[in-house]
Amino acid sequence: MHPTKPTIKTVAETTGATPWAFAALIGANVALAFGPWLVRLADTGPVASGFWRIALAAPVLAVLALRGGWRPVGLGRSLWLMLAFSGVCFAADLGSWHLGILRTTLANATLFGNSATLFFPVYGFLAARAWPTRSQGAALLLALAGAALLIGRSYELDPRHLAGDLLCLLAGMLYTIYFVCMARARHTMAPFPALALSTIASVVPLLLFAAALGERILPHDWTPLLGLALVSQLIGQGLMIYALGRFSPLVVGIALLIQPVVAAAIGLLVYGERLGLPDLVGAALVAVALVLVRDGPKEPDQLAAAPEGAR
Repeated sequence: MHPTKPTIKTVAETTGATPWAFAALIGANVALAFGPWLVRLADTGPVASGFWRIALAAPVLAVLALRGGWRPVGLGRSLWLMLAFSGVCFAADLGSWHLGILRTTLANATLFGNSATLFFPVYGFLAARAWPTRSQGAALLLALAGAALLIGRSYELDPRHLAGDLLCLLAGMLYTIYFVCMARARHTMAPFPALALSTIASVVPLLLFAAALGERILPHDWTPLLGLALVSQLIGQGLMIYALGRFSPLVVGIALLIQPVVAAAIGLLVYGERLGLPDLVGAALVAVALVLVRDGPKEPDQLAAAPEGAR
């Protein structure tokens, strides 16, 4: 009888993923990419636009959750607290990101605001006490290379953009915490109830934040705010929370890089910003990374032998 070698655990590519779920993940990021443009179109303050995004969407989400048969009973105290905390984190994420959007370039705001691309997969591997598989590691490297190319021409180490870049980076960190909380909530809750409760918990903090900054709250033109509520919160976050329950943090993190690609397309169509070769190559690398994690092995692979006791 030969002794077995301890092996390093690895994280499976997906958990219960289907083609529809993958389409939802892609659709979520396409919808969310319109957020920065709509924030710039709004005639309220940046944090106030985040408040209206949440306040207009919250009643719709609550109705959808109740019509689906969910009732606010039977939830443990820890789950209530986690959903409330996720809502506060999301409010802080939106507030800092919307402030940053007006203080830096659109490309920088989109990329830094989605820095969960890196943070969320790292959390997934640490939480699982696992190493990435070869295909996962290759996908993450390709995605990061693509991200570097996507901001290659637009990124500027400019003091005028430093405050906005830091605010968007802070938003990306808060977005990661929000993702972690919502991914845990999705273990026991359906998408609409989880998103509805988290969204409701975001309303008051955003309103207080906007008021404290002295921002203009009431708009003259409701169109951009209705667009934010519908496209970003109901469609974008709705599809994202659904996908969080079905994909690993790595897949979700890499898929976030769809947003800078779509933002670049919006810049081309709306503002006439031309795409260069680095932009196109970066987008292609992100697409290849998504294919690698989508079609990779569904079961954990053994990478290499580890010392005794390693996991």
